Amino acid sequence: MSALGAPPYLGDMTTQTATPAPAPAVKPPSRIFLTILHLAGLGVLGGAIFGMLAGLLGTGLGLLFVAGVGLVLLVGLVYALYGLGWFEVARVGALYRTPIAPLQVQRRDRPGFGGWLRSLGRQAIDGRMWRAVANFAISAILGVVVLRLFWGLVWSIIISFAPLTAADAVMGPFGGGGIPVAWAPLVGILGIAACIVGMIGLALLHRTLSLAIVVRSRETELTERVRTSSAQREGAVRAADVERTRIERDLHDGVQPRLVSVGMTLGLAQQKIDSDPETAKELINEAHTSTKAAITELRQLARGIHASVLDDRGLDAALSALAGRSHIPVHLDVRMDGRCSREAEAAVYFSIAESLTNAAKHSRASEARVIVRLREGNTLWARVEDNGIGGAQVQPGGGLDGIANRILAAGGTFRLDSPQGGPTSLEVTVPCAS
Repeated sequence: MSALGAPPYLGDMTTQTATPAPAPAVKPPSRIFLTILHLAGLGVLGGAIFGMLAGLLGTGLGLLFVAGVGLVLLVGLVYALYGLGWFEVARVGALYRTPIAPLQVQRRDRPGFGGWLRSLGRQAIDGRMWRAVANFAISAILGVVVLRLFWGLVWSIIISFAPLTAADAVMGPFGGGGIPVAWAPLVGILGIAACIVGMIGLALLHRTLSLAIVVRSRETELTERVRTSSAQREGAVRAADVERTRIERDLHDGVQPRLVSVGMTLGLAQQKIDSDPETAKELINEAHTSTKAAITELRQLARGIHASVLDDRGLDAALSALAGRSHIPVHLDVRMDGRCSREAEAAVYFSIAESLTNAAKHSRASEARVIVRLREGNTLWARVEDNGIGGAQVQPGGGLDGIANRILAAGGTFRLDSPQGGPTSLEVTVPCAS
């Protein structure tokens, strides 16, 4: 679709979901115990994970100029760091039952390879990802200390029963000089207390650091909400302005000239009705035909403003009717188990309608494919593909600009891929509020 083009970067929108029922409260001792287990696990795995990442970095830099192998490894390193950061955010949120927005992959703000490189660069410098990785590293270090304290706890328990043996002295927890058996119970009791207190302290320290590093502050959260709301409001205003301009253009260029022509034809018929009845009849028939065409155009214009079938029968039926009216064959694949909000369905419907219109007018496509899914997370996703010539370019006030603004106003995201020579694909994702 040559009329399709990439909009300004819309960013990632938080999907709106129904508020879940509050989970049963967990007693603090249980939470501390879970935190200690987390730290112990990270103490075991952390060294291996960072060793692999360091090896990937070193190998990538070493093979940087060897047939591009190093570049591939460095790209893999960026996505490996993202995966580690995503895991850490999910782990902290689940451990402390704190609502944290999941770490998002940076989306492309333009089509093609250049757009992917820009998104990769933004991913490599994503501050939120690096904070999560740093928190994982700190947690792994704390985990190593927890493992040492656990070994000290086991040793303290064992030497507490040293008087039951025939030995004269017992070895310290990390080697070194022996401890007289007479002192072993006291040392063991003190060691047990110190190790337990140390592990609890590290668990509390982990909680404080993780919530400070991973979880955004309330002020930052409110700032992000204001930014998102402002972007949605601006998108709604721009979408309304584009829609108003389209209606004015359609009325001025289509319906209005036809109605003027009908009026002039009826005027001529009125002048000839006495002198030339046959010609007057032909003029009246012509005016009648033009009137029916004007009614059809008005009906199509009204359908472009609001599709009544969308409210009556849902998105699947509305898209089926849309595909039936398309000037090019459309393969429709819609799988929805339920209904979304009216705003979400309307945004997706009009995005698909405008995309098919552009495909028929500009892309020289011989067929199109429309895929719609109701995904997990209460999100409505749609993809429109055509086999046209591609080379899409955004035009201010054009059809694709209207799509981008409508999707942004609905709190969704928009992605276009239209290289020269085609094909063109358009993806939209809209929160499906219940």
